Amino acid sequence: MLIFVYGTLKEGFPNAHLNQGRRVLGHFRTVQRFPFYVVRLPLENRAPWLMNQPGLGHHVVGQVFEVDEAHVEALDRFEEVGQPTGYARVPLVLHAVDDPDTQLQAYAYMKQALQLTDDIPREGPFEEYTQSLAVGYWIRS
Repeated sequence: MLIFVYGTLKEGFPNAHLNQGRRVLGHFRTVQRFPFYVVRLPLENRAPWLMNQPGLGHHVVGQVFEVDEAHVEALDRFEEVGQPTGYARVPLVLHAVDDPDTQLQAYAYMKQALQLTDDIPREGPFEEYTQSLAVGYWIRS
C-alpha cells in the first residue's frame, strides 16, 4: 500500500522512525487542494493536521512510502484510526513535484472537518511541513 506522509512521519522528522516503509523517490503533491495546519492541543503540541476538506487550502507536498500490511496496522494505531480524536486513512491522488504528468494513488492520514473546532489554536494553512514548523512538536504519552 502507498502512504502519503506530509508531517512528522517524513524522513528527517520526529516520528520518521515509526515509518518502516520503503520510500518512493521524489516529492509528491496532492492533485486536490487541502487545508494543512499545525495545531496546539494539551496532549499534542504543534501537530500537523491535514484536513479532509478537498478544494480548500493548498496542494500539499510530502513523501510517499510503500508500506506492508503489518506496518500499515502499526501506523493506523499510531494515528489512532477509528478513535474519535484520531485520523482517518483517506485515498487521494498525487503527482510528482518534478513531473506533474506522473500520477499515483495513495492513502493519507487526515482529520475530519468537525475535529478542528474554532477553539483549537492553529497556524496555517501551509503547503508543506518544514523543519521550522516541527520545532516544539511533542506528544504526551
